[in-house]
Amino acid sequence: MAAKNKQKKIGILTAGGDSPGLNAAIRGFGKTAAGHYHMELVGFRDGITGLVENRFEALDGRALSGILTVGGTILGTSRDKVHKFPTADGPVDMVPQVVQNYEKDGLDAIIMLGGGGTAKNAMRLVDAGLNVIHLPKTIDNDIAETDTTFGFATAMEVATDALDRVHSTAHSHHRIILTEIMGHRAGWLTLGAGIAGGADIILIPEIPYTVNSVAATIRERTKRGSTFSVVAVAEGARDVDDMADYEAARLLVKAAKTPEQQRAARAHLRNVTDTQREHSFKLARELEAATGLEARVTILGYVQRGGSPAAADRVLATRLGAAAADLVAQGHFGVMVAAKGDEAVPVPLEDVAGKTKLVPPDHAWIAAARKVGTGLGD
Repeated sequence: MAAKNKQKKIGILTAGGDSPGLNAAIRGFGKTAAGHYHMELVGFRDGITGLVENRFEALDGRALSGILTVGGTILGTSRDKVHKFPTADGPVDMVPQVVQNYEKDGLDAIIMLGGGGTAKNAMRLVDAGLNVIHLPKTIDNDIAETDTTFGFATAMEVATDALDRVHSTAHSHHRIILTEIMGHRAGWLTLGAGIAGGADIILIPEIPYTVNSVAATIRERTKRGSTFSVVAVAEGARDVDDMADYEAARLLVKAAKTPEQQRAARAHLRNVTDTQREHSFKLARELEAATGLEARVTILGYVQRGGSPAAADRVLATRLGAAAADLVAQGHFGVMVAAKGDEAVPVPLEDVAGKTKLVPPDHAWIAAARKVGTGLGD
C-alpha cells in the first residue's frame, strides 16, 4: 500500500465497445485528479488487454488537451475478460497477473470506463482486493442503477436523424422502411429514437411482436390515406416465436452444469442467434406479403457509436469523471459512479455487475408512444 503522504498514482482504462463521451470522461477524471488533487495519472492501452500486459502511458495535461470533442477513445479498447483472457493455450484467469501489475506499478486505484461487461471485470478485481471505480458507458443505456450512461444521448441523436431522413424517401416511394437500431437486450435506444423521430412502429426486445400486429398497424395507416410507414426496429427485437426459441436457448446456458453441457448450450445459443440475426430482412419480406407495399431495410450499425459526443454526453461524462476523482480522494472504492438526477452517486459494484436495465412495460416512454398512436407490435 502507498504511504499516506505519497502522491496517489491512478490507472485508467476504457473497455468494451467504443462510445461517444469516453474521451470526455477521461478528461473529466484526469483534469480533476491531476489539477485539483495533484494525483499522477497513467492510461492503460486497449482495455483489459493493456492491464494484463501492463502497457500504459502517462496522461499529463498535454495528453488530456483537446480530447473533449473527440469520438472513440484515445486509449484504445478491447472486449477481453480478465478471468478468461485469451492465450495460445486457451482462456486463462489473469486476475493474479493484474494484481501483480497493480502492485508493481505502485497504483492506488484503477478507473474503468465501460458497460456491463466492464462492470463484471471491475467486480472481479474488487474481489481480488484492488481499489476500483467504474464509470458507466454504453449507447444502449442498459446499465443498472444509473439514470443514463454516456454515449446514449449521442447515439439517440444519430438514430433520430436517420429516422428523420428515411421519412422523406419512404414518403416519396410509398414504401415501408425498417430502420434497424442497435440494442441486443434493451430497447432504450430504439424506443427513444423512435419517439423522437416519429416512427410509426417501434419494435424493441422487451415487447415481442407479431407480424400480424405490425401489418395491421400499417394497413390502418393505409386506410387513413397514408402511403408509407417507418418502422424503428431494435437489432434484438424478435417476433413471439423467435423470442421463445431465444429465451429457451438462454435458459439452457444458465442450466448447464458441466463444461461439456456449457459448450453445447452456448453453441446452440449462437446457432439460434445467428439464425435470427437477419430478422429485419425477414420481417420486411413478411410485411410486403401482408400489406402489398414494398419494404426496405436500413441498418445503422456502427455509425451510431462513432463521431463527436453530443453536448449532453460531454456534460455527463465530465461530471461523472470529476466525481470519480472526488471518490478516489475520499478513499471510496468498489463502486460505480451513477447519474441520479443532477447528482453523481456512488453505487456498490455488486449492485450493478451482472444486471441489465431493461425497458419496463409501464415506462413513461412506452405510455407516451401508445398515446400518440405508435404501434409496438404487440
